[in-house]
Amino acid sequence: MIKPTQVKPLDGYRIWIEFEDGVQGVVDLSAYAGRGVWKAWEDRSLFESVNITSYRAIGWGDTDVLDMCSDWAYMQVTDTTVDDTRQELAHV
Repeated sequence: MIKPTQVKPLDGYRIWIEFEDGVQGVVDLSAYAGRGVWKAWEDRSLFESVNITSYRAIGWGDTDVLDMCSDWAYMQVTDTTVDDTRQELAHV
């Protein structure tokens, strides 16, 4: 797992993330806003509390009320899939 080193909230339910390998980019989470557990983002201050948790996930809230897998976010930023990652590892 490539760990995130920085994360910042952006308008439109997007977040900017930088990872330890220097990759950085924006993940658009607007499709999730208002649905299921992500309904909590209707409180904009919760969305803006995005942080990197002690276990290196991307979290929201002082007690990481919500969290998201940083591997998924990395694949979003790099436009890759799990299958792409498996193929890369097969060549190592």
